[in-house]
Amino acid sequence: METITLSPLPEEIQAFVQHYQNYRMPSKNPYIAYFFKAPGATISIYTSGKVVLQGSKAEIFAQALGYQQKIQTVTNAGQDFPLIGTDEVGNGSYFGGLAVVACLVTPDQHARLRSLGVGDSKTLDDRKIRTLAPILKQEIQHQALLLAPKKYNQVIASGYNAVSVKVALHNQAIFLLLQQGVQAEKIIIDAFTTQKNYERYVQAETNQVTQAVTLEEKAEGKYLAVAVSSIIARDLFLQNLEDLSQELGYSLPSGAGSQSDKVASQLLKAYGIQALDYSAKLHFKNTEKAKKMIER
Repeated sequence: METITLSPLPEEIQAFVQHYQNYRMPSKNPYIAYFFKAPGATISIYTSGKVVLQGSKAEIFAQALGYQQKIQTVTNAGQDFPLIGTDEVGNGSYFGGLAVVACLVTPDQHARLRSLGVGDSKTLDDRKIRTLAPILKQEIQHQALLLAPKKYNQVIASGYNAVSVKVALHNQAIFLLLQQGVQAEKIIIDAFTTQKNYERYVQAETNQVTQAVTLEEKAEGKYLAVAVSSIIARDLFLQNLEDLSQELGYSLPSGAGSQSDKVASQLLKAYGIQALDYSAKLHFKNTEKAKKMIER
């Protein structure tokens, strides 16, 4: 577990507290002014001004406090040709839909993408994502798909599972991008299952991609096309979460932690199960946890 200790400026601390308010939790430690339990990290802000971040994603949250992150460099190796890359965002979040994006990146675009600071969306904070995404959508040929929560629940109820629904979306994004007339020497998916599973599930889809598709682990750190897709997909997911929050009048958190349980129980009380069907992935355990919370 990674531990990072910082002494940020007071204004950086206040900006962090405001931005990550949804993850704030109570602390019995009298020396801790603010405590946050976020996906992959805990953040303790002490009254002295010291900040301690712990967890696998500590480095990501530390960036918002001025930490100079160790950015993984995407090299040219294996991508000196037109390449389609895909990635998805929202799979691990109870609230919000599932966003999948396929992008075509050519070698002449590499320098521009690096100058923008393109990298895996998991290594960029949301402010950077929201800044980069409109530029990338304008400059990079892509196909974006968003499976809204209500439709997601219908698809799952019809017989798809959490893996096969992603197979269907990745396949469709690639198919529609190729329909635009693009040509790629290679198609890479950031692996979310095995190659064998993907090929088994994709056979059931109506639209078939005839070109070879390769699933590769940690592809977002190897291929700029996948990195671009991860950024656009993250932006699409965040926008969907914002839209749903405005419609329902509740701030819907990302992830599937205790804060999601709390908000889900509030929605159940206010609107009933139809609110969760509209805004969340019902098969997650959060649904049952929320029901038990309002039964107490």
